[in-house]
Amino acid sequence: MKVQKFDSINVVPFIDIMLVLLVIILTTATFIAKGIIPVELPKSISASGKLEHKDLAITISQEGAIFFEKKKICRDSVATDREEYDNNTSIRINCDKEAKFDSFIFVLDMLKQRKFKNLGIITKK
Repeated sequence: MKVQKFDSINVVPFIDIMLVLLVIILTTATFIAKGIIPVELPKSISASGKLEHKDLAITISQEGAIFFEKKKICRDSVATDREEYDNNTSIRINCDKEAKFDSFIFVLDMLKQRKFKNLGIITKK
């Protein structure tokens, strides 16, 4: 039995792996660079498009996770974490259109218990 000598290395599998890793890195980097939570907003005919940057944002993802600004919070701390804000503070609620209605009502109820008066529901036109 004669042993064959390899004169070259097959780099095609290496290139395939590198391309897959490149796609993963670019996808992750895009999400980190945007710094937003992807939410598919419901449509509304009367949506205005006027948003103020001083508003506080509460986001409910499709899975029902609750985010205050960009920080994920548990359901128990929705009401207690808002105590440092004045009741007249504007709060924007971004809720994914596929999220369970129960999560939306839970957040709305907690904010109403703390007597927040200036609540807005964000939609797209």
